[in-house]
Amino acid sequence: MQSAIRMWGVAATLAIAMLSPFGALDGGSLAGAQEASSGDEAAFQSYLVGFRSRALARGVSERTLDQVLPTLSFNPRVIELDQAQPGGPVNGPASASPNFAPYRAKHVGPDLIARGRAAYAAQRSNLRRVEAETGVPESIMVAIWGQETNYGGYTGDFDLPRSLASLAYEGRRRELFESELIATLQLIDRGIPRSQLKGSWAGATGYPQFMPSAYLRLARDGDGDGRADIWTDPADALASIGNYLVNAGWRAGEPWGIAVSVPSSLDRSGIATRMVGPRCARVHARHSRWLTLREWRALGVTQIAGPSVSDDELATLLEPDGPGATAYLTFGNYRAILDYNCSNFYALSVGLLANAVAG
Repeated sequence: MQSAIRMWGVAATLAIAMLSPFGALDGGSLAGAQEASSGDEAAFQSYLVGFRSRALARGVSERTLDQVLPTLSFNPRVIELDQAQPGGPVNGPASASPNFAPYRAKHVGPDLIARGRAAYAAQRSNLRRVEAETGVPESIMVAIWGQETNYGGYTGDFDLPRSLASLAYEGRRRELFESELIATLQLIDRGIPRSQLKGSWAGATGYPQFMPSAYLRLARDGDGDGRADIWTDPADALASIGNYLVNAGWRAGEPWGIAVSVPSSLDRSGIATRMVGPRCARVHARHSRWLTLREWRALGVTQIAGPSVSDDELATLLEPDGPGATAYLTFGNYRAILDYNCSNFYALSVGLLANAVAG
């Protein structure tokens, strides 16, 4: 990503899913920002005056507010990036989508697989411990780390307080971004230095690209040193990713999905979903209704890759490259990955990268 503005799930990770992995790291921190007009700057400073009382009411200390608020200036660049997000309203109607194959070539390519296998080998002791505690496969945690920041290679250089304050001031999603700004100030209250609070333009930070509120709820100490350092400590980042997925409903011992071949005779109108997701409706609209694996086999859908799965397991069909290409039956754990970043291309890439890293 990140990564991309993420559709807020368990950890309200909005700023991590409308973008594609590594896209949110579009190098523009303070140095690359456009200059704000004097009118914008004056209005921004007026907004901060009112914000201060709301932050105090949420428990942010006067000391942190005195340290941070006077240093903030409006950043027009983050507004530009926010307004440039593709796709229109998140819960809008389904529309034509590009094929998955070009995205897969970029995000499950040889370099990312090779780097993932190296990271997997280097972190095996930490990964085994987290998998034993959470039931989340080691390879899935590594794959999310890879998709989010190329295993820590790209974490973003936007100053979080400045970016989030600018987005909150702009107002289209003030409640969301102001809440994340307050969470960021609470991190500073906890002793996390502001210099470490860098990330995507929309507030995602660290190796797993957590929003500040996600860190407060879900970050974990993975190596027993008493800190949850998701910025420089892979053990903590991986433990935090595992904890996120458990919180999102990951079920131990179950797969995320399998690759399948779909017969040309399949009546797709007969398997169309009638459900409308409460969030990310367009993402879920690309899936069929839920059928058991036995029912899919009766319809002529045949497995071509992936683990053995019980005939009674419920799955939805996803054809990301359209009829005639490789399709996927996705299970409940796929939804946990979607919670991390509500994008079918992202979730498929995580699953496929995990398969490649482990294989």
